[in-house]
Amino acid sequence: MVKAVVGANWGDEGKGKITDMLAEHADIIVRFQGGANAGHTIKNNYGKFALHTLPSGVFYGHTTNIIGNGVALDIPKLLEEIRSVTDRGVPAPKILASDRAQIVMSYHVLFDQYEEERLGGKSFGSTKSGIAPFYSDKYAKIGFQVSELFDEGLLREKAGRVCETKNVLLEHLYKKPLLKAEDILAELHSYKEMIGPYVADVSGFLDQALRDGKTILLEGQLGTLKDPDHGIYPMVTSSSTLAAYGAIGAGIPPYEIKQVITVCKAYSSAVGAGEFVSEIFGAEADELRKRGGDGGEFGATTGRPRRMGWFDCVASKYGCRLQGATDVAFTVLDVLGYLDEIPVCVGYEIDGTVTTEFPTTAGLKKAKPVYEKLPGWKCDITGIREYEKLPENCRKYIEFVERQIGYPITMVSNGPAREDIIYRKK
Repeated sequence: MVKAVVGANWGDEGKGKITDMLAEHADIIVRFQGGANAGHTIKNNYGKFALHTLPSGVFYGHTTNIIGNGVALDIPKLLEEIRSVTDRGVPAPKILASDRAQIVMSYHVLFDQYEEERLGGKSFGSTKSGIAPFYSDKYAKIGFQVSELFDEGLLREKAGRVCETKNVLLEHLYKKPLLKAEDILAELHSYKEMIGPYVADVSGFLDQALRDGKTILLEGQLGTLKDPDHGIYPMVTSSSTLAAYGAIGAGIPPYEIKQVITVCKAYSSAVGAGEFVSEIFGAEADELRKRGGDGGEFGATTGRPRRMGWFDCVASKYGCRLQGATDVAFTVLDVLGYLDEIPVCVGYEIDGTVTTEFPTTAGLKKAKPVYEKLPGWKCDITGIREYEKLPENCRKYIEFVERQIGYPITMVSNGPAREDIIYRKK
């Protein structure tokens, strides 16, 4: 059986915790898209970790953790991350990297930095991890696939071809130092040594696992609103963040995905630029940021303070629909226990008309939030394990959100630890 764990909104919803929790009963966990530009924060009996490329199943001895073909594979960062986990007492995880994955090169990171610098105030808020230049090269068919590391003649020819195209931009657009083919080759040779022990035919491995009745988790990065087709374009990432892409990014048939667990925060947060209708500012935002998550709302990869907002039913309903949610995991609910009343965005006012449908970016730019306020529960709910034992106003908040978004909330996370979860019947 295949289950996908994906985000409904801007990312930062708590997918890492949910994947880590579900991995206890899974055999294989697959990262199917994105790169080391975003992180999943996980707290378990080994400590607190921020994972960037490694799947969130690496803390269990029984799991196989896979870097799928859809991932932007930054090989040095992957190896560094493996060391950072094992250095803290986690047993060496079993890891496979797809021979069809493509490699983030050092010049991708440089081009990302150069472009953000060139754009100045009109930049896309990139993490400067090389992700957009990487995917651009992949689809321009000048990227390096892992399998190509083992073909020396091809590498030499391609390194020269890459220099020809890149150096035109470096010389005339960015006014930066030119690339040398011998440097690219040396980098590729070092990557071959690093990744060699992990390389596998991942699609073939997963095909056999499905035949053997194994449980597979697909782990997405970011959320619906960062999808390049269905998100807040152009303030999006460069690979599809949707569960549907999990089949492509892992190399399995789409009909094998039986469950789509879509993660929503009990409030909203976002890292980077882009429209954010329910965003709040000043002391109100600072207080929520300080209390949020485990140790505050700061990006797991960048450390940047997250932008804060109230729960957005319009965006979340849309996000769940695009993901094909069968289940919603509602996270960090415990954070809201300090509030007397909790605003919830239930609609957008655009040009004098209120809508509950999520618009394209042009409409979003004009949208004003329409709020409904719900009474708070004014207590700490961490440690509660049964839904019926939650305060009445807390249950009313969950059920209000569930009605607004139209998808069943079957898991409620009320703390950072693996065991801080309440299962709720559909």
